[in-house]
Amino acid sequence: MTVDVVIPVYKPGKRFRELLGRLAAQTKPVNRLLIVNTEKEYWDSWLAEGGGDALPDYVSVSHVTREAFDHGGTRDMAVRMSEADICVLMTDDALPARRSLLEELCKPLEEQAQTAISYARQLPGKDSGPIERYTRSFNYPAVSRVKTKADLEELGIKTFFCSNVCAAYKREIYLELGGFVRKTIFNEDMLFAAKAMENGYAVCYAAGAEVIHSHQYTLAQQFKRNFDLAVSQADHPEVFEGIRSEGEGVRLVGQTAVWLMKSGRPYLLPKLVADSGAKYAGYRLGKQYRRLPRRVILHCTMNRNYWNSTGTGNGGKAPVKGYKQDV
Repeated sequence: MTVDVVIPVYKPGKRFRELLGRLAAQTKPVNRLLIVNTEKEYWDSWLAEGGGDALPDYVSVSHVTREAFDHGGTRDMAVRMSEADICVLMTDDALPARRSLLEELCKPLEEQAQTAISYARQLPGKDSGPIERYTRSFNYPAVSRVKTKADLEELGIKTFFCSNVCAAYKREIYLELGGFVRKTIFNEDMLFAAKAMENGYAVCYAAGAEVIHSHQYTLAQQFKRNFDLAVSQADHPEVFEGIRSEGEGVRLVGQTAVWLMKSGRPYLLPKLVADSGAKYAGYRLGKQYRRLPRRVILHCTMNRNYWNSTGTGNGGKAPVKGYKQDV
């Protein structure tokens, strides 16, 4: 199967240049590399600093404004520009850990007719702290797994877990199901995974496909990221309502605390408590965003342009009953 790679880009730098080099060295060749850059001025600056030297012939670049960028809609636009059998979506800060990334990632889609998506294992970067490293191993274990709707009772919300940091989509099935939600604050990958499973398809976690990707979020960033995550869940009760969610977070915190004690790092427990508290506070507030004034929401979100462009939140739908507009 032919493979196109889609990468949304914002303020590219050295890491993005390294990503391009690692993609060019893959054992499974890239047919086309479709880059969607936010704000042309940043792309032009990168090219002027020598970024153009890293661009292979098969690259095509499109530009959008910050106001027009959307997690689901922008990616959907790029996938529809492709004519490949498989579209691999990546973020511009994810680095293939091996030359076999695309080969391992696409294998489940090539070998299993009912598998619509496969997503990669994320490894922590060298600058990651112990807590971040353990969290990555918790969310991205070393064993692959194929998930279907039948796993809901066992896995809860993790049934739908999928990450566009690095994920491959069988394009025919993607188009058949209508693609990503066009206007979403976050979670377009999980929403599509849920849609695929609802229609009888499977999602594969391909542990052999590895990318290096991790963040060192501040407490404020943890809060805001989880606020947006909860907003996406509140906007899509047809997917998330009635599915246990918070229990998975509690399990992660508990296991991390035990691991810190056993590994001789009890001094990191206060950091774990603070990080977890920020995540939980953001999540709980995001679930109730309809009750909040818009000015409060703009302080809580990572994606201010989403709210500025829609005026209501709720995925760009009609105003929600109970959503408090500022007077």
